[in-house]
Amino acid sequence: MTQPADPIERFQRIFSDAWEAKIKNAHAMTLSSVDEHGQPSSRQVLLKEVDERGFVFYTNLESRKGREILANPKVSLNFYWRELDKQVTIFGTAERVSDEQADAYFVSRDHDSRVGAWASQQSRPLESRARLQAEVAEVEAQYPDRDLPRPPYWAGLLVVPFYFDFWTSGAARLHDRIVYEREDDGWRNYRVYP
Repeated sequence: MTQPADPIERFQRIFSDAWEAKIKNAHAMTLSSVDEHGQPSSRQVLLKEVDERGFVFYTNLESRKGREILANPKVSLNFYWRELDKQVTIFGTAERVSDEQADAYFVSRDHDSRVGAWASQQSRPLESRARLQAEVAEVEAQYPDRDLPRPPYWAGLLVVPFYFDFWTSGAARLHDRIVYEREDDGWRNYRVYP
């Protein structure tokens, strides 16, 4: 069977199937980065946009993941939809989206999420939950008109892919895997053993 030439188009079809199946958090993806000692770390983040350029998510650049990605922009993404028996693994390079794009997304977030972006010193030690709640109250007092600008350390990252592994569960663990690799201005695809 001939495979689609464009892996992002293939991803978008599966992603659409996940939304139509009403899978909770269908846009959740595991993001893996690596620190300066070569120690990988992974966490769930939410995909906010996908287009022909790649995959966009937003984060605090002073967080662990933000610092790791700024130092080494090579990352991995993994989507797993158990209900569809499908998974997609992506390797790519992260780059910042424009300030205009980050601003537009930030103002679209609900007020409490914008306050949280200002109040949380993500990934840093926190003495107590009460301290975090006090910092939330401080931000709310500073912006009584509820119009919060985007924090300077909060940005969008675009993962520009160069590798895809599309996995579909198969009987007797004979899964189906199709790999796409960037090649010049296009993609080559091939099947691999499960």
